[in-house]
Amino acid sequence: MSWRTGRAYVAPAPAEKKVLGICERISDGRVLHLVKMWLQAAVEETTESGQVVRTTRNKDEGRGTPQGGVASPLLANLYMRRFVLGWKVGGHEQQLDAHIVNYADDFVICCKPGRADQAMQAMRKMMGQLKLTVNEKKTRQCSLPDGTFTFLGFTFGRQVSWRTGRAYVAPAPAEKKVLGICERISEETSRSMRWRSVSEQVQRLNQILMGWGNYFRLGYVTGAWRVVQQHTCRRLRRWLRDKHGQRRGIRAFLDQRLYHEYGLVKLTERVVRIPLWA
Repeated sequence: MSWRTGRAYVAPAPAEKKVLGICERISDGRVLHLVKMWLQAAVEETTESGQVVRTTRNKDEGRGTPQGGVASPLLANLYMRRFVLGWKVGGHEQQLDAHIVNYADDFVICCKPGRADQAMQAMRKMMGQLKLTVNEKKTRQCSLPDGTFTFLGFTFGRQVSWRTGRAYVAPAPAEKKVLGICERISEETSRSMRWRSVSEQVQRLNQILMGWGNYFRLGYVTGAWRVVQQHTCRRLRRWLRDKHGQRRGIRAFLDQRLYHEYGLVKLTERVVRIPLWA
């Protein structure tokens, strides 16, 4: 019987062992069988000693999915939908004025001061009912604006406007993400990449900058953009000198020339920031 329309129909039988949260959402027995095979498929893992072993964690322990498995996002969304709906139907959202923001299996519960303990207890109880294990290393309480937390690559906390000096709470690109993009740019501009033409190199850097900048364009991004932009100019300048065999110290590739003559993207001119308040 369809859970949407209530209409009865004939369909292949589901997997032998039901997985909580899946059979209630998926009625196609062929899909359920495919999910079951994904969960029971053996994978290769490398131990700390370097030995490569084949393991079937789901079959041996009766739980879990292979790290990086293609079915993980599907299953995460199915389970988290039950959690999010249960949070609302169970009255936690209204009673505690606590709202869940999630992406796949990563989530944040936003609530007013003094209600974090109750929200944490309710969350743990529901996770236990869903047979899910809370990652204790990543789970903690945070009070804004004094504290900070990172979610989906953004660090949320107190920021200070460089124009007015006014403090406010806003997201900013996490330090790890800024360092990550700088490392990637360094790799793309290493001496081993001198085989590229100048136009190909600039095009490649522009693709990286635009992709990163279009994601990190919410909140306080000015400082992070400046760091990434300066690093890109510095690395491209060094790459051009190496490619043309010029000595360091020759000021032949100033920033303005990189922008206007070579076509390097300038984030502040090409990426439109998303305002925090409409």
